[in-house]
Amino acid sequence: MGLLDKLSCLLGLKKKEVHVLCLGLDNSGKTTIINKLKPSNAQSQDIVPTIGFSIEKFKSSSLSFTVFDMSGQGRYRNLWEHYYKEGQAIIFVIDSSDRLRMVVAKEELDTLLNHPDIKHRRIPILFFANKMDLRDAVTSVKVSQLLCLENIKDKPWHICASDAIKGEGLQEGVDWLQEKTIQSDPGCEDMKR
Repeated sequence: MGLLDKLSCLLGLKKKEVHVLCLGLDNSGKTTIINKLKPSNAQSQDIVPTIGFSIEKFKSSSLSFTVFDMSGQGRYRNLWEHYYKEGQAIIFVIDSSDRLRMVVAKEELDTLLNHPDIKHRRIPILFFANKMDLRDAVTSVKVSQLLCLENIKDKPWHICASDAIKGEGLQEGVDWLQEKTIQSDPGCEDMKR
């Protein structure tokens, strides 16, 4: 890291670009969450299911996020692994009102965590227990238990209750992800000590 880059980090002028994979089953709210995180003038009014994947960008106070919004439909989930190497963080979205498919979400999470491109990396994982506004939604604590998140010992993770339509819980999650991602950038962290 050059002197100018170090100075930019110190002053908070440089925005580190972070590649984030947004994963989860279809209809969990991934695209709605990503849309809500964009500036209001860049948000789409109509959200349609993602086919394959889409790439979105948004910025926080110190990071520039490039998000790969991956389709959660069964026939597209095998595409996820082609993006694991580039991912520096993961957002995993769960429909907290869909108890029947919680088992499928856990299977997909286990497959992700055991993939060779993810297994031995300390990649931060942010979980959104989404759709908390629905009557059948279970708490984020219950989602955590159903997915056995306490067994994830080798990666930093955090779960947030969220309502993507209203934007509730999203900023808390992005703040956590930003903190964990900055911690993994030794150049900027060294300058701040």
